[in-house]
Amino acid sequence: MIDVSDEPAAIPQPWAPVKITRAEIEAQIERLAAAPRPATGRRAARIVHPSATTPGLGLAPGISVTIEVLNPGESTAPLRENAHRVEIGIAGSGRIEVGGTTIPFAHLDVANIPSMKPFRFHNDSGAVWARLSYSNAPLLEKLGVHYAEDLPRTWQPAAGGDGNVRDEVYTRGTAPDIAIGDRGARLRGYEFLVDIEVVDSRPLHWPWAEIAPHLSQEAGDGKRTIMALYNPATQRRQGATHNFFVTASVMPPGLPPRPRGRGHRHSSVAINYHFAGSGVSTVDGHDIAWEAGDLLLSAPGWREHAHYQGPDGLGVYTVQDHPLQIGMEALVWQEDLDGPVLALGSEAGQTGYVGPRETGK
Repeated sequence: MIDVSDEPAAIPQPWAPVKITRAEIEAQIERLAAAPRPATGRRAARIVHPSATTPGLGLAPGISVTIEVLNPGESTAPLRENAHRVEIGIAGSGRIEVGGTTIPFAHLDVANIPSMKPFRFHNDSGAVWARLSYSNAPLLEKLGVHYAEDLPRTWQPAAGGDGNVRDEVYTRGTAPDIAIGDRGARLRGYEFLVDIEVVDSRPLHWPWAEIAPHLSQEAGDGKRTIMALYNPATQRRQGATHNFFVTASVMPPGLPPRPRGRGHRHSSVAINYHFAGSGVSTVDGHDIAWEAGDLLLSAPGWREHAHYQGPDGLGVYTVQDHPLQIGMEALVWQEDLDGPVLALGSEAGQTGYVGPRETGK
């Protein structure tokens, strides 16, 4: 037993920001491509933060980012797991087979791989194919429940049913569901816990060729700087998966420098992959310069941060564990550091948001 009487209020303990340079990523791609082919075909290097501890090694708490490579003509052995993934293409092209779907995957395309959907990667091009694969596996590893299984190499993608076994008597539809009091509390049969309503979680594809026209191309074109890649299965959590949101951001060259000022902060972690331009991120008062090809843990949970593009603009994919924290009712956000701390999803949220570090007042 540990006595926690009068224990002080909790204070966030964020990790430090970390940058992985384009050169470091390219060196890993070259190393993986030159290595003997693994038995599973999965050439991969997980990026591990210096503060990470086992189990659950990742770039951020509960989040892994892995550099994955396939040489021309190679395929991975099929796998399924209870983690889910976001894939971002950073070099070459190939195709992803997941569930009953085949996704042609090009440079800067994004796709999700839902939990427990069998998947495999094929490089049917003439060049090395490299991806950044984001996963919630480290969180499941911390909980001791990361489940994965190799499938027969003969597996082929095919549409299937939901896999649930139905009983004519004991189902969610026949279980007790009793009102307790008059404020909404209920008492329900155990069937509701094991026969959960299914929300169809599909593998989705966001081709860069279709995303790019909706983002700013030149100053004053009226297009948006930041757009979210939305998966309807995540509903109000606004994610690409149930764990991660993904945003695509473009600021065209030639814009006036963004005035320096205070940043904002949130409990969700932000990881930026910069695919164009250059600039500086200021995290808790420290400047971190970045350029195209760099990967940056730019916003460890609850650290103040702000981003400033250079004269050549910017292009960036940002991944955050925002949907997970909404589901836990844990997402707190402070846009103005002299203003309120908002519980997003549990109370009225931030409005008037125009772009990074700009609010309507």
